[in-house]
Amino acid sequence: MVLLHVLFEHAVGYALLALKEVEEISLLLPQVEECVLNLGKFHNIVRLVAFCPFASSQVALENANAVSEGVVHEDLRLFLETHLPTKKKKVLLGVGDPKIGAAIQEELGYNCQTGGVIAEVLRGVRLHFHNLVKGLTDLSACKAQLGLGHSYSRAKVKFNVNRVDNMIIQSISLLDQLDKDINTFSMRVREWYGYHFPELVKIINDNATYCRLAQFIGNRRELNEEKLEKLEELTMDGAKAKAILDASRSSMGMDISAIDLINIESFSSRVVSLSEYRQSLHVYLRSKMSQVAPSLSALIGEAVGARLIAHAGSLTNLAKYPASTVQILGAEKALFRALKTRGNTPKYGLIFHSTFIGRAAAKNKGRISRYLANKCSIASRIDCFSEVPTSVFGEKLREQVEERLSFYETGEIPRKNLDVMKEAVVQAEEAAAEMARKLEKQEKKRLKKEKKRLAALALASSENSSSTQEECEETVEKPKKKKKQKLQEVPQENGMEDHPSIPVSKPKKKKSFSKEELVSSDLEEEAIGSVSLPKKKKLSPKEEAVVSDPEETGNKSVSKKKRKFSSKEETVSSGPEEAAGSKSSSKKKKKFHKAPQED
Repeated sequence: MVLLHVLFEHAVGYALLALKEVEEISLLLPQVEECVLNLGKFHNIVRLVAFCPFASSQVALENANAVSEGVVHEDLRLFLETHLPTKKKKVLLGVGDPKIGAAIQEELGYNCQTGGVIAEVLRGVRLHFHNLVKGLTDLSACKAQLGLGHSYSRAKVKFNVNRVDNMIIQSISLLDQLDKDINTFSMRVREWYGYHFPELVKIINDNATYCRLAQFIGNRRELNEEKLEKLEELTMDGAKAKAILDASRSSMGMDISAIDLINIESFSSRVVSLSEYRQSLHVYLRSKMSQVAPSLSALIGEAVGARLIAHAGSLTNLAKYPASTVQILGAEKALFRALKTRGNTPKYGLIFHSTFIGRAAAKNKGRISRYLANKCSIASRIDCFSEVPTSVFGEKLREQVEERLSFYETGEIPRKNLDVMKEAVVQAEEAAAEMARKLEKQEKKRLKKEKKRLAALALASSENSSSTQEECEETVEKPKKKKKQKLQEVPQENGMEDHPSIPVSKPKKKKSFSKEELVSSDLEEEAIGSVSLPKKKKLSPKEEAVVSDPEETGNKSVSKKKRKFSSKEETVSSGPEEAAGSKSSSKKKKKFHKAPQED
């Protein structure tokens, strides 16, 4: 009997389930559909064999990517080899995705099945999964699915930030809207200010210039020779400025109040600011088109290329369109009307705004529009699928359109497309190499700056550490200097200035001893005193003469005792009592040193 297992991939891990009564299940498919919704009945059909949770969200993302691409991940391979029976011929594995099923069958040798009853069982497992796995709640399962969904979408949406065509679509839409609004507002300013100065409309045709002049002139009666220079700057024409000045003196317009002039000037300033913003937006659009679609913008211009991208929805959609669709893109209404009435179909759509169709003769407009649409389709595909954006192909395609236009007019035979594309490929390679060299130089400069910055930081940190050390040393040396000054002042106060030959001994630090050492040293001193100092006897006159010289006796006794103590230190091993004895001997040495100085 064949054992049927089902593999279920969840955001928290892999689950392997076994189905009971396989033959009955395969026959009673409607009953399975009913049992899926009931947890008790579903438990009678399905039991959990094994569950392998993912170690982290990164591992879950890797496994999800592998399953979506139809690749058997190492975790899945280990999980199936561990928990499935060793006899592969008696095992039937049910999976939800046919691609992963084919990969498992090819790599591991298990027979895989998809669809039918497997889909119903997986639906039930997906519904009751948090009840099948112990310790897993519905809330935690939902959170895991949400987190994995976000990370999976972010990983799938891989694009270059500098080559996003959404900004182009919004920019060209805003540009068209601004053109309409500026035109409407300018007509309102012309009509409003025309009551006061009607002759200005005939002299100035440009809307933005008219609004600037209305803002500058104000009341026409205040216009004089002093403002002529400023008028020339605004109109950029001396004759027009002189004509405006003459017209203001003999104008037929009505007088206007100050409050009306203030409103006209404020509205004119708004229109002028809108026209300035429109120019800056056009510059921005040109820069974005040079990054996203350089070949298309070099061929037909930034504005027309942006309109084509916006109408298609994206650069990728435009690249997928055939040349015949690009030709009539923007003329859908005329096309369907012609198809409905069985009339002539339109020859061009948005590409009519390019300069080539306007320069062609009436009989050649259809031909040149078809040729131009062909080249636009090629340029959009180059821009969409090339790794390095370059305008070389667009310039070459533009040259071809120019040659075809001259062929229609003069009959001069243009170059072949193959030769032109070979030249373009060579130039594109050179441009790519030049760009790579520039990027290398920029990277080297950046690394040098980074090294200099790190070196400066290291130097600053070392200087700070050295300065802190010097400050600590200065604080330590200051009390020492104060002690030296005190010691030099003390002998001068005691009247020892007359004896410079006598050296001043430095005060020695007192050694700190524990109580036990002091007690032991006192006991040893008493013992040594009792041994080395016998009872005093009456001295003979000879001995008194000897004692009369105290310095010599003191020196002799000191030398003798030194010998005794040195011999003791060499022979006797180190111990607490001997250490105390040596300390007492050192005290006695100090006493003998002081004796001759006092005498």
